[in-house]
Amino acid sequence: MVERTYIINDSGIRGRPAILLVSTVAQFTSEVILEYKERQVNLKSVMGVLSLGVPKRASIKVIAKGVDAVQAIEVVDQVMEKEEIGVQEHKWLMGLQP
Repeated sequence: MVERTYIINDSGIRGRPAILLVSTVAQFTSEVILEYKERQVNLKSVMGVLSLGVPKRASIKVIAKGVDAVQAIEVVDQVMEKEEIGVQEHKWLMGLQP
């Protein structure tokens, strides 16, 4: 199991960011979960992700379990930063905000 905590930028996770994240993890066989306020949804489900209503500056956790979990988390890291959806919590605390 691999997990990361992210701080979401000023747009929250709606529409395009949700679709980008879902399409990113769809290629992996591992289970990938998005957690917000103790609620967990499958990150491979757009409706699940949108149902969380993740607002700006929210802290979320992405958890991957399976044979390609490390690769799944690494790709989520890349998409979060490249698309300015969010940044890993430790980077945010250092002032490296999106």
